[in-house]
Amino acid sequence: MSISSANKRKIFNDPVYGFITIPNELLFNIIEHPYFQRLRRIRQLGLSHLVYPGALHTRFHHSMGAMYLMRQAINVLKDKGNEISDEESLGALIAILLHDIGHGPYSHTLEHSIVNGVTHEDISEIYMDKLNNIFNGELELGLEIFRDQYPKKFLHKLVASQLDMDRLDYLKRDSFFTGVSEGIVSAERIIKMLLVVNDELAIEAKGIYSIEKFLIARRLMYWQVYLHKTVIAAEYMLMKVLKRAKQLAKRGVELFATTAFKTFLYNDYNKSDFMNNTEILAMYSQLDDFDILTSLKEWTNHPDKVLSYLSHCIVNRRLFRIEIQPDEFCPDKIDQLKREAKKEFGVKEEDLDYLIFTDATSNYAYNPQSERINILYKDGSIKDIGEASDQLNISVLSKPVTKYFLCYPKVLQPD
Repeated sequence: MSISSANKRKIFNDPVYGFITIPNELLFNIIEHPYFQRLRRIRQLGLSHLVYPGALHTRFHHSMGAMYLMRQAINVLKDKGNEISDEESLGALIAILLHDIGHGPYSHTLEHSIVNGVTHEDISEIYMDKLNNIFNGELELGLEIFRDQYPKKFLHKLVASQLDMDRLDYLKRDSFFTGVSEGIVSAERIIKMLLVVNDELAIEAKGIYSIEKFLIARRLMYWQVYLHKTVIAAEYMLMKVLKRAKQLAKRGVELFATTAFKTFLYNDYNKSDFMNNTEILAMYSQLDDFDILTSLKEWTNHPDKVLSYLSHCIVNRRLFRIEIQPDEFCPDKIDQLKREAKKEFGVKEEDLDYLIFTDATSNYAYNPQSERINILYKDGSIKDIGEASDQLNISVLSKPVTKYFLCYPKVLQPD
């Protein structure tokens, strides 16, 4: 589809980048589709607003921002002599615009508790295929780029890599809305420094410090925002309450839920069901944060003690205490907490795991084993950022840091 005339262009006012122009009528029609509009009702950072009150931005905001950065990157690469046709540009914009379209409510909590064995990446691809059919095959090139099936591999790298437009936008956007200034990255400068060498993305050597800052910002944002201990406690509590609801539904217990939410509470679906049953995908398309929150509010009065208590704690921000340490927690401590919880709440032995739970989380800012960030020097030589950096010990950032955590109601007092 050709570039639309100026009078058909739509402009969005984005708080991070300013005015974002939609350069193509097909892109605008995709954005207008209910599958994409659903992203307006799904927060980008799940329950992080319980720690950072401003973190109320959505997957819609992020997808639009990533598309904006993709357009900037393509223009930079074209200006540096790379052959990118209008069709390829549109394909890359479609790929990044739709990269998160399959996300469920509250980030990853739903796929770990209600819809098992189906990831948001799986559902994203299913949505893309459906949209491609709806738009008579006009998304085909975008799907090839998204799936890394297109000959020009660097276009896929702009969508999914160590230095893609997805990461550049979410770091800058999440930093903006949380107020965590450590996450600020110079996305514009990084994009200006982009090159293509042997079908791989690279960064001009003079942009090395911006890449160092990007890697540090990513590490800091993970521990300060994405894996903030209170956010971890809240999100695991939500997973627990959803698993409890699923368990009760399997027993035939009547639960309040919206039509879409009830469909997934009382049934088990796999990837094949999503692909082949249009009604299931349609129901999933109706599912968003509001379904979950509305149900939680009603469940605060449910006769099941575990369901009502966990729902009350989330709705009213009575979050569990969380302890974090570098080693696994002593089983004796966990057992002691469970004994106290059984006495305090009067629940059955098999229900204690909903109130006392432990797990581990890990993060690394840079993983050169999976993919490198290439730095190109004026003499034509290329080095990985780990070799090129003279100010930063990248080896430290490329090692995963694992932390163990233990969550329990604050009314309990462990020794």
